[in-house]
Amino acid sequence: MNPKKSVLSRVGIGVGVAVVLAFTLFPAYWMISSAFDKNASSGGRSFIPEEFTLDHFIFVFNEGGFGVFLRNSAIVALVTVLVSALVCLLAAVAVARFKFKFRTTILMLILVVQMVPLEALVIPLFLQVKSLGLLNSIIGLMIVYIALSLAFGIWMLRGFVAAVPVELEEAAYLDGASWWRMFRSVLLPLVMPGLVATSIFSFITAWNEFIFAMTMLGGATDQYTVAIGLKSFFGLHSNDWGSIMAASTIITIPVMIFFVIVQGRLASGMTAGAVKG
Repeated sequence: MNPKKSVLSRVGIGVGVAVVLAFTLFPAYWMISSAFDKNASSGGRSFIPEEFTLDHFIFVFNEGGFGVFLRNSAIVALVTVLVSALVCLLAAVAVARFKFKFRTTILMLILVVQMVPLEALVIPLFLQVKSLGLLNSIIGLMIVYIALSLAFGIWMLRGFVAAVPVELEEAAYLDGASWWRMFRSVLLPLVMPGLVATSIFSFITAWNEFIFAMTMLGGATDQYTVAIGLKSFFGLHSNDWGSIMAASTIITIPVMIFFVIVQGRLASGMTAGAVKG
């Protein structure tokens, strides 16, 4: 291969990667710089903030009540992740390991549910939550998010469970282990990467979702999550961009921390999930 062409190829790839990174990271940079820019709310934003300030963050927590929104979102996300992970794992084990009537039909229904646009489910889920008397409550919102996470989680975890050789479970039984001991010591560690991967999607859904949260919570401002709380900084005739960017930065931090913690397991989980049984 021509050395000159090889160098030009590497330079071209490097330039292409740099352009993609700049295009991807610029919105995040603009958000963070505007959050610390004193002139952001007055429309005097610049590429590099001329004067740094923490006033926007202080206003978001003191006047905007963002601490309550963060608490509500943390509760909703935590409950959604834990409950959906448990239900999805048990359901995935059932459809992957046990033979029962209508198993294929159930799997097809799960696949069909994933194809339905989420917007089409707003009214049906609203009516169900209303019939349970859980409107304007984060409990009703948790139920909705768990329901939204089940189809994807069951379908994905089924592949992880099916990829585990049945011989490992049989060996555990021969050694005298009960089903629960086998599940806890053999099956669970092997499907843990997939469980982490599905939990990430559940967390993102519960943390960032807006349409269902706005529909289910209505005017109960004390129950608002961060996605709804952010809209309080948008006015009819003007927007408080400094507070909007500060709140957006605060919303992003928990997601980044969550990804840093689980990124290793996510990579291995997505690779293992490619093996379908």
